[in-house]
Amino acid sequence: MARAAPRPLPLPLRLLAMVCAFAVMVVFAVVLARLTLQPSPASEALTHTNLRPGRSLQAYLDQPALRDAVRQIGGNILLGVPFGVLAPVVAPRTRGFLRVLVLTAVVMLLVEVAQGLLVTGRAFDIDDVILNTGGALTGYLLVGRRLGRTVHARRPKA
Repeated sequence: MARAAPRPLPLPLRLLAMVCAFAVMVVFAVVLARLTLQPSPASEALTHTNLRPGRSLQAYLDQPALRDAVRQIGGNILLGVPFGVLAPVVAPRTRGFLRVLVLTAVVMLLVEVAQGLLVTGRAFDIDDVILNTGGALTGYLLVGRRLGRTVHARRPKA
């Protein structure tokens, strides 16, 4: 038996959902900026640009304290999740696995470039882009896809 297409939300609820998602996206952008674009002069000597995928991940996993590796890897994954959940609601044309992948990768790449070029004590790390994008895809697959379809369901054809 074919599954019935979801019914579109009434316009006022759709607008409310989009406004709420937009507000959360703004908060997310502020948190992202504070976490990634704040100078860290104390760690300037410790930062190194990483253009080779997997290099930082291996360095995290080689640390004696597993907690630090979990914090670094898990933190980067969690940082991307809100993007994958909210993007399909805020911008319905971003729905779709490949679109979320490309959009997130581009945004996170821009954040890393800004971090590497403009912020003292920070460096560009391709592994951060990969982990953030993976987190966004996870958020999209677990919640964002369904939420985007609920808020922006297509009207049934007459």
